[in-house]
Amino acid sequence: MDGILVVAKQPGPTSHDIVALVRRLTGVRRVGHGGTLDPFAAGVLPVFIGHATRLVEYHLKDDKEYRALVSFGARSTTDDLDGELTPSDGPAPTRATVETALASFRGEIEQIPPDYSAVRVAGRKAYELARHGEKPELRPRRVTILRLDMTDWDDQDPSRPVTTLEVRCSAGTYIRALARDLGETLGTGAYLAALSRTASGPFTLDQAHRLDDVRATLADGRAADLMLPMDTGLESYPVVTVGEADLASLARGQQLRRGRDAQPEGLVRVVDETGRLVAIARAEAGLIKPEKVFVSVAG
Repeated sequence: MDGILVVAKQPGPTSHDIVALVRRLTGVRRVGHGGTLDPFAAGVLPVFIGHATRLVEYHLKDDKEYRALVSFGARSTTDDLDGELTPSDGPAPTRATVETALASFRGEIEQIPPDYSAVRVAGRKAYELARHGEKPELRPRRVTILRLDMTDWDDQDPSRPVTTLEVRCSAGTYIRALARDLGETLGTGAYLAALSRTASGPFTLDQAHRLDDVRATLADGRAADLMLPMDTGLESYPVVTVGEADLASLARGQQLRRGRDAQPEGLVRVVDETGRLVAIARAEAGLIKPEKVFVSVAG
């Protein structure tokens, strides 16, 4: 029961709801997710189970990919369709003006998180202040927009055109804020009308399982049928294979000595002779220093 389950989340449940469902159906207490999706959003939600929860930190900086539906002609208190909408007086943008404006959002940019976000301000979450009518003083943060392309344009309602954007961005980017700022740049207002995460680091929609299938499979006790190995996505870390004697040393948290010439430097994946991940370690100066160990002396 140690591995990664990639869920194709639908709009409605929170990321925590998905984690709670997996925890209940598997009976495993240690379950976590690899990046929150807002309730109205859909798409890839990696769920880490058992020992895999200890590997979430290695995915925190993973890039994300999204398909975003942006509606122009109104502003939202939450920067998305769940907020209170206020129509804009500005002229509606054209496809050409939007495509021109997108250029200024590619690359490294500064972005102020939405007022309704979990960013902490003086020890409180911004959305807690916003819900009580207070304006959170949020500082801009630097994020990177690696790809930003328009894939569709719908102006059937000339006063409220809608565009579909494909986005690849660094971790910590708010697509709601991107929609909001695009609208402000054009002077028309805009908000996020729909969002689907198509990839979270190495995890893609092709690997994701519908929630109904997850529920049925886990209820049958067949979680292993859906799970990926817990070191999926960590292929950039070199592999060091160890034998039985070294496993016992690792289980005690002891360093392993290796020849300097053949030893990679930096973080490595330590596997047993069957290829099973047994530790994440740091290799340096001919030593393998365990940082996270997944075997026990008894096991």
